[in-house]
Amino acid sequence: MAISAVRKVITHFRKIAAILAASTIAVAQPAFANDDDFEVWFGPSVEHSLDDDTKISIQTAQRFRDASNGRADTYYVRGWVHQKVADNVTISAAAEQRINDGGSDEIRTIQQVGTKHGILRTRLRLEERFVEGNNGRMGVRLRPRLGLRVPLGEDSPFTAAVDGELFWTLRSTSVGGSTGITGAETRVGVSYEVSDNLSVGLKYLRAQSIRSGREDRVSHAPLFELNFSF
Repeated sequence: MAISAVRKVITHFRKIAAILAASTIAVAQPAFANDDDFEVWFGPSVEHSLDDDTKISIQTAQRFRDASNGRADTYYVRGWVHQKVADNVTISAAAEQRINDGGSDEIRTIQQVGTKHGILRTRLRLEERFVEGNNGRMGVRLRPRLGLRVPLGEDSPFTAAVDGELFWTLRSTSVGGSTGITGAETRVGVSYEVSDNLSVGLKYLRAQSIRSGREDRVSHAPLFELNFSF
């Protein structure tokens, strides 16, 4: 049974990897060598159910980077309200404060729709971005994401996960800034349910900033996740 589950995961991962690879090639097409670097990301969060259909959560992130390579450490805290509107559909809204060490801090407001279809997951997120020092100019970005969640065996606490996401900038945070597809992100890993209230996860993350006329900036990072619910 375990071997069958692993084969099932591999088959699904191959399919989604092929889709994500084709999408990345189509939107990126870099004319320059990439600027690659290693980072370490953490993503602890806590959530609370108000009723059967409504949740609130606090999501945080700590992203440690190499400042000597022009990459500032980033920290954020994000407050969410999630409302289930159908068995497989949840709408959400959030406000976020983002701190870029040595750089311009940012405030974001976020709206999103998430769906579940068996092992398939979709998410469409809209962000309004306000970067410090840009005279209150609002940037707007759309982030479509496609993913899979595959349990590793019947009643197993382990779940394999893969996600691919595009960053489509509708309005830049600065005058004359880039618009269109400006980033792509892939996450592959596994989560483990420690108890009914606690889960942990470990993923490989590849984040690519697509920059017109110069090399793309690519980050490779282990992503450590922890979620507590009550």
